[in-house]
Amino acid sequence: MADESVDRLNAVGVLTRREIEARILAPVIDALGQRFGRDEVVAIVRETIAGLARAQGRAMAEARGDASLASFATTLGPWTRDDALRLNVVQAAPDAFDFDVTRCRYAEMYRALGIPELGDVLSCQRDAALIEGFNPGVALTRTQTIMQGASHCDFRYKAAK
Repeated sequence: MADESVDRLNAVGVLTRREIEARILAPVIDALGQRFGRDEVVAIVRETIAGLARAQGRAMAEARGDASLASFATTLGPWTRDDALRLNVVQAAPDAFDFDVTRCRYAEMYRALGIPELGDVLSCQRDAALIEGFNPGVALTRTQTIMQGASHCDFRYKAAK
């Protein structure tokens, strides 16, 4: 059942999903922030979304029957669909998968919606939680993101030996 829901969601592409989510969540975050304090609300949203990403990663690994880094490297299709991300693969090895994102339409979308500050919360921070759920033995290091104004995002995945 979980596999079917993931497949249906991926049919629209992640960029479209994130825009729909952002259009709903941004006003809810604003309203709750006015009532309960924005920092507290954003922290709860951040924690909740990280939990969802971890669960999604676990479901992806279970559906594939393979939680290897090489398997994970083949899952990027839904995130890159519709030219959402332009990637430059730096290294693809059994224990390392490194790439740079040179264009991020997610960041462009959050800026166009007037909520660039929520981009990290609603999208970027999912990445580490997703791989943690997919395979806790793989670590993601990223030192910069387009969302935060850098020229590119540097994704560096490393599997424990």
